[in-house]
Amino acid sequence: MQLLIVLIVLVGVAAVSLAQSNARFRDTEGRRALAVAERLAVTAGVREAAAAGARGAAGSDGAPDYVSQAQSVVESGRTFSGSTYVKVALRDRRIIASTDPVPQTSVARLQETDAFLGRSWMGRDEETGAALAMAPIINVETRETDGVVAVGRQYPSLLANLATATPNLLTYLGIASLLGVLGSLLLARTVKRQTLGLEPREITGLVEQREALLHGIKEGVLAVDLERRITMVNDEAAHLLGIPLTSAGRALVEVDDTGRLGEIFDGPEPATDRVLPLHGRVLTLNRMPVRSHGRHIGWVATFRDRTELLELQRELDLTRNTTDTLRAQAHEFSNRMHIVSGLIELGEYDDVRRYIQRIAADQTELTAGVTARVADPAVAALLIAKSSQAAERGVSFVVDQATWLPRLDERLATDVSTVLGNLVDNALDAAAGARDPFVAVEVVEHAGAVRIQVRDSGPGVDSAMQHRVFTHGFSTKDSESDDDHGIGLALVRVICRKRGGDVTVHNDSGAVFVATLPMLAKAAQA
Repeated sequence: MQLLIVLIVLVGVAAVSLAQSNARFRDTEGRRALAVAERLAVTAGVREAAAAGARGAAGSDGAPDYVSQAQSVVESGRTFSGSTYVKVALRDRRIIASTDPVPQTSVARLQETDAFLGRSWMGRDEETGAALAMAPIINVETRETDGVVAVGRQYPSLLANLATATPNLLTYLGIASLLGVLGSLLLARTVKRQTLGLEPREITGLVEQREALLHGIKEGVLAVDLERRITMVNDEAAHLLGIPLTSAGRALVEVDDTGRLGEIFDGPEPATDRVLPLHGRVLTLNRMPVRSHGRHIGWVATFRDRTELLELQRELDLTRNTTDTLRAQAHEFSNRMHIVSGLIELGEYDDVRRYIQRIAADQTELTAGVTARVADPAVAALLIAKSSQAAERGVSFVVDQATWLPRLDERLATDVSTVLGNLVDNALDAAAGARDPFVAVEVVEHAGAVRIQVRDSGPGVDSAMQHRVFTHGFSTKDSESDDDHGIGLALVRVICRKRGGDVTVHNDSGAVFVATLPMLAKAAQA
């Protein structure tokens, strides 16, 4: 390919050189012809012949006498100058002398030029295409133009011109060929080194395989440069992030209507399994910096959709809550049966009767108090179950008098139960070590949304950590494994934001978590 390009360039150079040589030759021959014409125009014989021709004088044989005078002059002029032809014409453009055989001098005429107006002229013969120059013949006495002298010099043919230029042309082309071949070899070597020795066809195959791989995998892949400009995006990333597949080359801010994608690439350090709620999905992202020759040139991030996994986790959490509730109730029931059995063995039958009545009254009061203010059975059952767990852990559990909740649709009831269960579990853990441990819960339906407030008597949340407490994996609990902690509050925020609400935390003699979940689909979409 390189040699073919060099050959084409050499042919082009040769053509341009021949064209330039021909142009220079035309200019040189034209100037030579003009010099000959001007010398002949001032010759006495030519002047006299032109003056006589202008007067119409004739010889003894009837032919104009000035013709023979001019003919001898032009013949000698052509011979000494080496011109192709020399002609003398009168003011009316009739040729009176010519080195070419002219049958009738009265018929042959010369083309009209500025020479007949008294100005020398150089150009091209319309009939033969030769270089043509004309010089005016000025009458010494009248200072008028009696005629013109025309000198023509024929151009050499293309082959003759090529034969003349061949020695120099071969030298130049040889040097150019050598330099071109050496340059092509060096360029090919450099390109091969940069492409790891791959041929263009192999590089094309690798690019096609890369594109097929990136657009075929079920993980989203997004790459940006240091200017936050997208350099690569595959089908899954475009689908998960809600950006056009043709976003390559555009800045993130141009395609991101949420303004959150820029946060993904903050900082040069890697990020692993970071949770990103976006467009109603829960995404897990991994970010890695891209380096070239030790220099940071951008980032690449991969995305996985964990929405279905979190839905399954939410269902498992509900099952776990139910299991814990049954375990707590079984433990409490076992303790009460031990008390009843001991009182019977002691014969304290009146105390047994009063103890059973008190237990029944407490349980009835708790159930009646919850169901009177919470019409949804799933949420009511959860509050009763959490009350049993709190009693088992020695924590006072209070359902605020302001609590009021109607019956909810199945989907909203599941979301409210998940959010409430996670917030109460965290509150129980925080209050367990307090001097007077208590957890207060308030669930209210107001202005088309369910508002959940959970207050505990724990140490609260440090103000510096309040913005991080809802981050996936963040936890203030001590554990040898991070797998069991740092999920609940992150799941709460995901559920709230997915419905169009949010969750916040502040301190007031302990931590106070407030979650809002819109009830209607329109509110959730907004």
